[in-house]
Amino acid sequence: MQSVLITGGAGFIGSHLCGKLLSKGYRVICIDNFITSNGKNIEKYSNNSNFLFIKHDVIKPLDLSEKIDYIFHLASPASPNHHSPISYHALPLETMLVNTQGTLELLKLAEKNKARFLFSSTSEVYGDPLEHPQKEEYKGNVSTTGPRSVYDEAKRFGETLTAYYGREREVDVRIARIFNTYGPGMMKEDMRMIVIFITQALEGKPITIFGDGNQTRSLCYVDDMVEGLMRLMFEQAKGEIVNLGSSSEHTIMHYANLVKKITGSNSEIILSERLPQDDPQKRRADIDKAKKLLRWEPKIDIEEGIKKTVEYFRNL
Repeated sequence: MQSVLITGGAGFIGSHLCGKLLSKGYRVICIDNFITSNGKNIEKYSNNSNFLFIKHDVIKPLDLSEKIDYIFHLASPASPNHHSPISYHALPLETMLVNTQGTLELLKLAEKNKARFLFSSTSEVYGDPLEHPQKEEYKGNVSTTGPRSVYDEAKRFGETLTAYYGREREVDVRIARIFNTYGPGMMKEDMRMIVIFITQALEGKPITIFGDGNQTRSLCYVDDMVEGLMRLMFEQAKGEIVNLGSSSEHTIMHYANLVKKITGSNSEIILSERLPQDDPQKRRADIDKAKKLLRWEPKIDIEEGIKKTVEYFRNL
């Protein structure tokens, strides 16, 4: 049986990935320190003999007795919301270290085990893009010192480390640039756009949009994202950098109205002039490479995905 180590395995995407891999017959070792997650997402796997949870901070060396075949490095705060207690703004040093020192420690582990390594990067490495949509070759329009840099630049250096280990130390690496992802399992504390819209709509509060609502995003449902990550890991994609996300782009206003419609809410949609510094005006993945290399593209449309997500939050 092949063993898969998932850092951030109790988080939103990580916990879904744990479940999918267990269903495929893999041995899954889930690593998390619960800094931006909790054990609820992985409780359902606790009685599975192929599942092992280890509470650990990956910036420290991980001493494992068993052989590891694959490492998915998903651990990192990821919420951009300044008001979220688990955002990278609230946890700046932790965010920088997990994507740099943590990445280095895990690459060492991959080298020792001759394991395949996947680094979960982000569309944020493109910054506020001057190219639209963003191809993998685009170098980005970023700030090294702005408020988002604790995340953006840490991910960029995580990519640098990963590429170095692939190029100079012959570790089998690949980099996933993950675009906006949503679905059941998201935490209210995350305070991402869709979470806020759904929570406000269900509670009958005004749905708040920062800016004029004309900014665009493309949202990928979590099941599709997990499938993309698995294909990138298990296909012959050594050394590749691949965008994973939806190419279906809509305005923030469109998403607010869609949430209002699906929830049946009477909430008013209000605009706030407070647009966060360096907030991207446009964000859409160019996934031509994923289509060709991995034969992957999202299958679940936005309305179906939001319905599933609303149902999850209704039942919380």
